[in-house]
Amino acid sequence: MIKYHVRKDQAITEVKVSGHANYAKHGEDIVCAAVSTATILTYNALERMGFKDNLNVSVSDGFFHLEVLKPNEFLGYLLDNLEDTLHQLELQYPKYIKYQKEG
Repeated sequence: MIKYHVRKDQAITEVKVSGHANYAKHGEDIVCAAVSTATILTYNALERMGFKDNLNVSVSDGFFHLEVLKPNEFLGYLLDNLEDTLHQLELQYPKYIKYQKEG
């Protein structure tokens, strides 16, 4: 199962995504592909728009962690969109992706 967590302090300050959906075998897992696409697309957009210095990012197999170092309104819009996308995927595939409360 994929678990995700979003930390907010007025705006999103951190996003963590970890795990594997196990919806289908490797290479055919549409849930994992959707989550990977959403996270990497968001990070690539932020990087290309010049926000790389505002972020601390770690990506590895089955893990994505993004921490906002310097909040910015536009950066916040993109992260809000990522949160909305992950939530919609959770609604569609509740057995394979879940919001995880911190603690």
